[in-house]
Amino acid sequence: MSVDMVELSVTTPQPVKPAGIPQKNRVFLDFFWDLAKPDQEVRLKALENLIQYLKTNDQADELEYSLKRLVDGLAHTREAARPGFSLALGQVLGAFKQISLQSILNQIKQKHNLQTAKKKFLRNAAFGNLFGVLALHQSGRIAEEPQVVLGCVQLLQSLSQHRQHLKDLPTQTMTDILNEIPEEVFEEVLLSALQTDLASAFSTPEQLQLLLVALRRFPRTLKPKKLKKLLGFSTIINADNIPKLTEVLKMAAKSSKKECLLPPVVLDLLKLSLKEDSFQLFWNDAIVNGMLLKEPLGPTHYLCYRLLGSALPLLSEAQLKEVLSGEVMAYYAEHMASSQKISQKGSRFQLAPEMDAYVSAFLQSCQDADKQLTVMVAFSLLSTNGFLLMPPTWKVVQHLQPAALQQYVDWLKKMFLQPQLDKLLDLSARRQRDNEEQKENSIFSLRRWIVSRLCSIIDNNQVKKEEDLIMGVARFIFFHAFFDVKKGSRDIEETLGKLSIPLDDRIRGPLVSSFFGLLLSLHLMPLDQDPSDGAASYRRRVVGITADGTMWIYHMAQYAQLLLSQPKYAQCYNPFTPEQRQAWDGMLESVANLKKKEKKGPIPGSGAFQQLFLLVGFYLFKAPEELVDIMKDLQSCVDVALEKNAKKKKKKKKPGQEEEPEWVDVMVEILLSLLSQHSRHIRLVCKTVFSSICPDVTKTALTAILDVLDPEKDEEDGALVVTVDNKDKTKNPDEEDDDEMEGNKSDESDDDSDEAMEEDDDDDDEDDDDDEGDMAEGKVDQQFRMELMKVLHGQNALATAEGGSSDEEMDDDAMIALDKGLATLFSAHKKNAEAKKDEKTKIQKEKTLVRDFKIKVLDLVEVFVARQAGSPLVLCLLEPLLTIINRGMSSGSDQQEQDFLRRVADIFRNQLCRSKVYCRTAGDREGELHDLLDKLMTKTQKLSESSVGLYYFSASLYVVKVLRGAPPAEAKEEPTAGGAAAQDLSFMGNVDVDRVANVFKGALSNFMGKRKSPLSAQMFTDLFTRFPVLCVKLLDTIVQHITSGARVYQQGQACMLMLRAMQSREVQQLLSGAPWTELCATVSGQLAASLQQVGVTENKEVKEKVLKALELSQFLVRSVHRQKLSVDLQPLKEVLQSLTSNVAFKKTGKLEDTYWAVMKLLGVQKPKVEKTKPDKEPVVPQGPTKKEKGFLPETKKRKKRDNPILEPAAAAAAAEAGQATSSSRPAADKGQVKKKPKKTKQKRPADGAASQPNPAKKSKTTPSESKTAKKKKKPKQKKEGGGKM
Repeated sequence: MSVDMVELSVTTPQPVKPAGIPQKNRVFLDFFWDLAKPDQEVRLKALENLIQYLKTNDQADELEYSLKRLVDGLAHTREAARPGFSLALGQVLGAFKQISLQSILNQIKQKHNLQTAKKKFLRNAAFGNLFGVLALHQSGRIAEEPQVVLGCVQLLQSLSQHRQHLKDLPTQTMTDILNEIPEEVFEEVLLSALQTDLASAFSTPEQLQLLLVALRRFPRTLKPKKLKKLLGFSTIINADNIPKLTEVLKMAAKSSKKECLLPPVVLDLLKLSLKEDSFQLFWNDAIVNGMLLKEPLGPTHYLCYRLLGSALPLLSEAQLKEVLSGEVMAYYAEHMASSQKISQKGSRFQLAPEMDAYVSAFLQSCQDADKQLTVMVAFSLLSTNGFLLMPPTWKVVQHLQPAALQQYVDWLKKMFLQPQLDKLLDLSARRQRDNEEQKENSIFSLRRWIVSRLCSIIDNNQVKKEEDLIMGVARFIFFHAFFDVKKGSRDIEETLGKLSIPLDDRIRGPLVSSFFGLLLSLHLMPLDQDPSDGAASYRRRVVGITADGTMWIYHMAQYAQLLLSQPKYAQCYNPFTPEQRQAWDGMLESVANLKKKEKKGPIPGSGAFQQLFLLVGFYLFKAPEELVDIMKDLQSCVDVALEKNAKKKKKKKKPGQEEEPEWVDVMVEILLSLLSQHSRHIRLVCKTVFSSICPDVTKTALTAILDVLDPEKDEEDGALVVTVDNKDKTKNPDEEDDDEMEGNKSDESDDDSDEAMEEDDDDDDEDDDDDEGDMAEGKVDQQFRMELMKVLHGQNALATAEGGSSDEEMDDDAMIALDKGLATLFSAHKKNAEAKKDEKTKIQKEKTLVRDFKIKVLDLVEVFVARQAGSPLVLCLLEPLLTIINRGMSSGSDQQEQDFLRRVADIFRNQLCRSKVYCRTAGDREGELHDLLDKLMTKTQKLSESSVGLYYFSASLYVVKVLRGAPPAEAKEEPTAGGAAAQDLSFMGNVDVDRVANVFKGALSNFMGKRKSPLSAQMFTDLFTRFPVLCVKLLDTIVQHITSGARVYQQGQACMLMLRAMQSREVQQLLSGAPWTELCATVSGQLAASLQQVGVTENKEVKEKVLKALELSQFLVRSVHRQKLSVDLQPLKEVLQSLTSNVAFKKTGKLEDTYWAVMKLLGVQKPKVEKTKPDKEPVVPQGPTKKEKGFLPETKKRKKRDNPILEPAAAAAAAEAGQATSSSRPAADKGQVKKKPKKTKQKRPADGAASQPNPAKKSKTTPSESKTAKKKKKPKQKKEGGGKM
């Protein structure tokens, strides 16, 4: 009954409240509706409000009604509604302790009786019972009433028969109840009731879970004797039960396939095996033999892997070693290998993320270093075909204890020195024994992986590591990258470790690259700060040094010097020559001198020079031939820079001797050569060094940097390189082809001619593509044609083909010779084509390398602009950077070139032109800067793209800013004084105002006079904003082009520019007085003339011009009125009044609003438009319409009228009787007359009948009114006609 009431409340606007329930408000009843909604948040909010409402009102009838509604809702048809009502019932029972749980249980049984329920409601009733028990359990009071516990268990047992609906939910609910009740209740009440369920524990996983929970919760009740009496055995895990347990585990694995979770029963069995001291039996027989080896790959295997991860925190160290070196780990390795291979091609389930979570959780919770080491070593040994599977950068390492981390690093070093392939967990290796080549590859892979793992540990800042550990790893990698052990020494720890298998040349490359990557990590490694120091977080992060303040790389240099100084213990893999050793020793000496001078006083850039020295010194081990000269030049440059002895050296030069370059120039050349190395570390150090020498950079050094970026010089160099390469490569392939042709002849002598021809055909198909490309470019390989003709003529094949005689066919020997010749020719042609492709690829790679090098060189430009923005040398950057931007914009480029161009543009515009710091000492370069301004503006006007012109114009404004310089100090001190302010506005420093104004006038005339110009109005707006004095000089030109612009667009832009200029306060101050009045009068006249030119048009551009002219007029008129200027506005007013006849305004729009705003200022008000309804009020009177609407509900009477009134005579009789006096009655009669021809289903006769006018009524209505009446009558006629039919 309650459910019906709820449905009525939705379907009807006013819910009907049946008798027998309290008449409550809508708010109370809405709680139950919200409990049934699918949104969980809505359900929880409704539950909270319901309990609060019941507690506040405290009325018994409402509580009783609520319980009844909640019990009814347990069997709701919506699946989302049942949990809502169940949770609500449980919370209500928990909130109101006076309610008896037994009464609610009886009510649930009575309402959802499975015996009396109809078949179609049986499923809902079963769920009602289940959720009812869940509600009682969630109330938290079930343990207080033992009989309720028994009743719930018995009800759940009866629900177990409906497995097709409820599955295993009843048994799981019984398990949850056992977890809540005390042991006394279980022993007294439930033990006898659950004997059947406990005895059938091995039938399903849920039954077994019920037994395991009972054993864990009630050990005193279920003692071994009791268990043996109940089940027939005193322990669950024994040899006899292993087959049963295996079957249950398989069922659990299949049931949890979709959830991807470990079933709780499996983990409980593992815990029970540890408790019963039968873990080895359970693991080996049930898991390994029963689940892993006898079952195919699938859910059972995944269950074993998840159990392995979950068991890590529960096992002892010995058990961990046994489990992690067994079959489960080996099969897990095979799963990882297969999933990694398939994941590259497509998607496949991977268990690795889950296992990483298990290991991470174990390492976080475990404080035993030995256990942590055991787990890390075991997972590190996972491999397939000798290749390790775990990634080198494994994030779980960050959870290791310091002791465990040190032991793990020691194990990695030992495994590197003495690889033990037999300890790898690899199923494939067991199948492939005694393979020497596979063994060598496995050792190489193992050592490379170990080096990567060691570097990743150092690189990860989340790993807690000591400085000794970091230094030990760095020494280990450096030693084995560049040195070999000759004899063990206690002073050198790395010499004590003996290699069981010598290092091959393949591993040296990864070791060297890893070492230099490690140097970068050390350079960026932050210094650990004291957490107790609160100010440490606000300081700048210190990187690259140890706790004692020494650089990491310096410690490594000392270690390298130790190895070089003791050759009898360690020998360099590539020994230094005397010159190289001298360079190394000189580097150390220079670093020592820098440290000594640094102790006397701070030296700018000392740390950067030390970094550069040490880094280049270490690169001597990698490429000594390339860096020896660089090291010598670097030492001399630093000596000169520190000693400041350049003047003495200049005096010593002889008259005929060339002047030596400055040390800064040499240093910049060194940095540029170092930037060509593929090293991020070198790039960072070079950037730091250059920032320290920026104050000493000369024009020559800056030119050297810009020459690298110059696209014109790059093209010249590239053309030379390409032509040289082409010459070499056009010779070499021919020589190689001649040799290979002989080899091809001998190789193909045994081949069948048909197969050779087929291969040639395939080759021809590939070559045709290249030939077609050449033909498209107009290039034909005439040499290939000539050689082909020679081969055909040599065998007389061409003559045979032309003659077409069947009697003169070629013999077999001639055919074979022809085939060989053609095969050789086409093979050579194919190789030539491949050589051309390789050459193109090489050229493309060279271009990529050049662009990458240029991007690195941009670092130096960016540093110079940031550090030396006030230097006059910054002006030397303008034209080169503009040239790069212009070339890059005009040529098509790839993504790398676009990134380079984008960065150049950012440096130029944002960091150079918009910098607040600029050169203020350009007094002696006035003429040069003015010439530069002329050159830039001339170039700007010749450009083809406005995007490039924007950068040139920005450069011009920057030059003007440099010429102007800083305003005088007197004006800054008293900015409020009128004279000082005017003086400040008119100050232009070293700018030749007339010359510069003429330059910008020419540019403005170019913009206004040409149809296509690279300039834009925004450029001049920036000019007016920054330099009001130049703006005043350009006002005459702007005013002139209001009427004389090349196009309507330019005229509108002139109005806009004039508006921006006149709105400027600086311009108003500079033109205060008579000049301002004269300007306003001139602008007024020009506006009148411009608007008078507008004819009748709907052109969008014309309207845009009119709008801008109106905006200027609005400002002009307002200024004239506000300042009371003597300006005649009458001509402008007259033109504006006649404007509406030429330009059509929209009903609403900016154009019309602006127009009437101007006219309002001129004293003309916008006429008010009266809102009239043309022809609507007389045509459609409201009276008859209302009567018709009032007449329509009386259609019930038509059934009575339809029968007697069938002819027009009846209508006349009715009129005589006085029944047609009202105005609605004739309409009805008229409608009834029109129904007469509507006896058929056809629409056209009905329309025709309706369209026939009544002569008696035609005079009373207009034609439009009759049409309206017809439209209103048509649907009624159809409806009535339909009713008759």
